[in-house]
Amino acid sequence: MKVKKLLVAALMLVAAVSYGQTYSPNVITTGVPFVSINPDSRGGAMGDCGVATSADIYSMHYNPAKYVYLEDKFAAGLGYSPWLRNLVSDMGLAYLALGYKINDRSAVAGTLRYFSPGKIEFRDQYNQSLGEYTPNEWAIDATYSRMLGDYLSGAVAGRFIYSNLIQNQSDYARPGISVAADVAVYYKRPVEWFSNMDADFSWGAAITNIGSKITYNASSNRRDFIPTTLRLGTGLRLELDEYNSLAFTVDFTKLMVPTPPIIARDDNGNPLYNDDGTYKIQYGMDNNVSVVQGMIQSFYDAPGYSYNANNHELVHVGSFYEELCEINIGAGVEYWYNNIFAVRGGYFNETAMKGNRKYVTLGAALKYNVFGLDVSYLIPVNTVAGSNPLENTLRFNLTYSMGGKKG
Repeated sequence: MKVKKLLVAALMLVAAVSYGQTYSPNVITTGVPFVSINPDSRGGAMGDCGVATSADIYSMHYNPAKYVYLEDKFAAGLGYSPWLRNLVSDMGLAYLALGYKINDRSAVAGTLRYFSPGKIEFRDQYNQSLGEYTPNEWAIDATYSRMLGDYLSGAVAGRFIYSNLIQNQSDYARPGISVAADVAVYYKRPVEWFSNMDADFSWGAAITNIGSKITYNASSNRRDFIPTTLRLGTGLRLELDEYNSLAFTVDFTKLMVPTPPIIARDDNGNPLYNDDGTYKIQYGMDNNVSVVQGMIQSFYDAPGYSYNANNHELVHVGSFYEELCEINIGAGVEYWYNNIFAVRGGYFNETAMKGNRKYVTLGAALKYNVFGLDVSYLIPVNTVAGSNPLENTLRFNLTYSMGGKKG
């Protein structure tokens, strides 16, 4: 019976991936989305997967519990990703990561993420220029990772997020500030599933960005959720022979943020209001709740209704189906030759109802002595009017490691 239930759930998830194409999106939005941008070329080349892959210096973004599995005593990484260059020519994400393995059972790491939306020209109510400004956002993290058993590790991480987008253009404007935490576990062990080769099986789970809401308006009581994210994944690494290895991984991700409800409207399409001035909800649940309530509510609050993209009529799709649509799926593969050269590929899928990001990812890596260089490239498989904002997305990472191998 359990196997049958799992099979039914898997089939419904596949249906959500493919069938969601006909409906208009009911996208979950958050503040500071830059903390969700993958800064890692390796993960970026493998379908944005990383919660269960082998440890590297960029593990903070996916699963900080992997740091205790670092092979070297000390590692550092520097990355840069030009972002949405089809829309803004000078937007980009820079990333710095440092990791130190205290001993075979514990490690610490820290990262700094800096995001620039590019130059923005502000104008007043009379359309007069107020000058050009360069808003910026950054986040600084620290984590402690420790072995909890022979094959299981865990980690906790803290994060400070600063978002200065308004540049003091209003008496009520202020930078957005949030404090967040991550909790994660990682399991890795050798398996004897194949008679002619060694193999490692792994799985990982992480909840990232558990933190306070953020606002840019000192006079407003309304605050936005930050992108609290649940990641689950599994991986398998095969030692084909002395020189060749092959790894496979699959990740499932879900925003633990409330789904926007469907607002009731009159015959002219205007929203209806309650006596207290709030919107009247037709389907779904109020998403103006606390952080903890929002995390719990995110698993059962989908309205189950959407607008048909062809005739724009409200249609019932089912709450459970919409909840499944909120799960993004990524899959990746990685091949290494002699631990010197690697090629990678992957695919990422988000349903049309929740944003419709679908892309193939490719990448390569080269190691020489203590240095490593990783590059990834993103190829969208869906376009609007012949283009896609994610086209030509590149990521570059340079790594440095030293101190000898650790267990």
